[in-house]
Amino acid sequence: MHEALYGPDGFFMRNDAGPAAHFRTSVHASPLFAHALLRLLDRVDAALGRPDRLDVVDVGAGRGELLTQLAALAPPALADRLRLTAVELAPRPPDLAADITWRADLPAGVTGLLVANEWLDNVPLDIARDGRYLLVDPATGEETPGPPLDPADARWARRWWPARPGHLVELGRSRDEAWAEAVRAVRRGLALAIDYGHLRDERPVAGTLTGYRHGRQVPPLPDGERDLTAHVAVDSVAAAGSAAASGRPYQLVPQREALHALGVTGRRPPLSLASADPAGYLRALSAASAAAELTDRAGLGAYWWLLQPVGADLGDLLGTSR
Repeated sequence: MHEALYGPDGFFMRNDAGPAAHFRTSVHASPLFAHALLRLLDRVDAALGRPDRLDVVDVGAGRGELLTQLAALAPPALADRLRLTAVELAPRPPDLAADITWRADLPAGVTGLLVANEWLDNVPLDIARDGRYLLVDPATGEETPGPPLDPADARWARRWWPARPGHLVELGRSRDEAWAEAVRAVRRGLALAIDYGHLRDERPVAGTLTGYRHGRQVPPLPDGERDLTAHVAVDSVAAAGSAAASGRPYQLVPQREALHALGVTGRRPPLSLASADPAGYLRALSAASAAAELTDRAGLGAYWWLLQPVGADLGDLLGTSR
């Protein structure tokens, strides 16, 4: 999976139109998503006391679309303090704004917001069945039993993905470690992961590994020609991030709930606006349609938002604590 995604000829390393040509994320769906993150960033900024420098780090930045939108939306008083950093293994896009730093590794000492939007689902993992790794033929996709799980993966499976005989286990230890490393890059602020996932009592018995190519779901053949993705064990990731943040508690909420708290509701405009301001009505109707896509319980709205404060008391950023 690592070679197929990040090797020299891997899916994400190809210098083409980027991931947006193959699958649709919240960033691509509507600028309302960036508006919502800007509101969240403002709340983080206020909780940190409006520092002279405010970092925004986008891990798994694609072609820098989110940071480009945030730079365009930020008011002058904030824009002057923003330091935007894209973390991505692919080459820097030639048309990316010069004030966005592009790097392949995590920066250190982040003060502000680190966001990982649909990154963890692409962190490579192994798959197991009946206590053994599954091996895959990259040419055909044929799977065969491999060696027994090593002790660390076996412990992870017992704790986080107890499975009956014959059921698949997607070993999420690599995602836990990746998220913990990202959390440790933050000195003061918020680490935010946004991804589709599941909880311990709802693990899918057949797994979730799949592929995407040119906007279509395809078999997960590790040939470098397609995205390979698997849902995230978000409770396991959350526990690892909290431990990396010295035990600070986290918030885990569906995207629908998070976006509602940040002003993206999908409410249709009143019909009376159609006669009073036809152009305004059409704009409001378009925004409501975009918001509905972002908050759809059967789609993007079902994604998880994992908010991990680091080094500071940020309060309840979404007003959703229960």
